[in-house]
Amino acid sequence: MLKEKLYDALSAQLNEETYSAYLYLSMSGYLASINMPGMSAWMKAQAEEETGHAKKFYRYIESRGRQPRLLTIQAPPSSWDGPMGVFEAALTHERAITAHINGLADLADAEKDRATAIFLQWFVTEQVEEEENVEQVFARLKMLNAHPAGLLMFDRELGARVAK
Repeated sequence: MLKEKLYDALSAQLNEETYSAYLYLSMSGYLASINMPGMSAWMKAQAEEETGHAKKFYRYIESRGRQPRLLTIQAPPSSWDGPMGVFEAALTHERAITAHINGLADLADAEKDRATAIFLQWFVTEQVEEEENVEQVFARLKMLNAHPAGLLMFDRELGARVAK
């Protein structure tokens, strides 16, 4: 059975992952409202991934003999300063999630909970990919410098993403 500190921390991360899905859905809606359907689809795929992450935490807590604790989910913002603002906020968010995951891994080590440490390794690796994906989109948006034709082409390219 999970120790109380880890149970509390894993429950908080379940909430963070669920919030991430809400945030990316909100970003998707905003991007759709400014006629960026490809970017909107990219964010919907990101939201689906985050929902999957939340379910992994839910199942893990359950598998360790505890009832997953569902906490209140904060409402995400609903507008940003264009696509650059959206992806900059997404990058900031992913970096914060990485810090949370690293903190959980440190706690699992401190509590000598090998099973949780192994479970979290997947998320440590996943966060490298998450940050890289958003960093790449953000860097390309900066290169485009709001060039309309390039932005439309890039939007179309991002629309090809599917959730894994």
